[in-house]
Amino acid sequence: MPDYRSIVILTGAGISAESGLATFRGPDGLWEGHRVEDVCTPEALARNPALVHRFYDERRAKLAEVKPNPAHAALARLEREWNGDLLLVTQNVDDLHERAGCSQVLHMHGELLSALCARCGESWRWGTSLPPGSVCPACGSGALRPDIVFFGEMPYEMERIDAALRNCDLFVSIGTSGAVYPAAGFVQTARYVGADTLELNLDPSAGSVYFSESRMGRAGELVPQWVEEVLGG
Repeated sequence: MPDYRSIVILTGAGISAESGLATFRGPDGLWEGHRVEDVCTPEALARNPALVHRFYDERRAKLAEVKPNPAHAALARLEREWNGDLLLVTQNVDDLHERAGCSQVLHMHGELLSALCARCGESWRWGTSLPPGSVCPACGSGALRPDIVFFGEMPYEMERIDAALRNCDLFVSIGTSGAVYPAAGFVQTARYVGADTLELNLDPSAGSVYFSESRMGRAGELVPQWVEEVLGG
């Protein structure tokens, strides 16, 4: 195992699927029975706020029924025990990384357990239902919405992610489809600066060709094995 000094890890829906959460888009093009266009765009929120708010209320309730799996636990162990720089970026909006023990997680697509004020931009921890018209504690407007990055909106902290990718010597992608940008382009940025690139996935992703190494299998098995390799030197 090379002596890495900086690792960037990207996790996607595949790591949470093993805990029982539905992947973002199933083979039938639906997410939990809904068209993505009906629940995950600014236009959908404006057109039918009751549906969008109810949809994320249901996802929030489902999240309370599941728990982290061995892949989440292994990444928390890596955070605790590895001495180099580590940035864990997730496309997932659940809190399974945090519940497994990770304290530094960048949610580029937002979080289910957060509400965002569309008027003043403040965000708040939010673990209960969020009906349309919920009042922002900061500005008093009834403009709270799910703190989810919808299609057509800019993911969070892209400058920080890009800087980390350009400074890393290992990029690892876990459980991602490789089809959703900008995350799908992270591997190319890492390759450009000469970093090693590793894919851990159930099946080859759309970007498998860009990785210097790909390992196929369940995240709950592959991730603990890889973390053991890193910590074992």
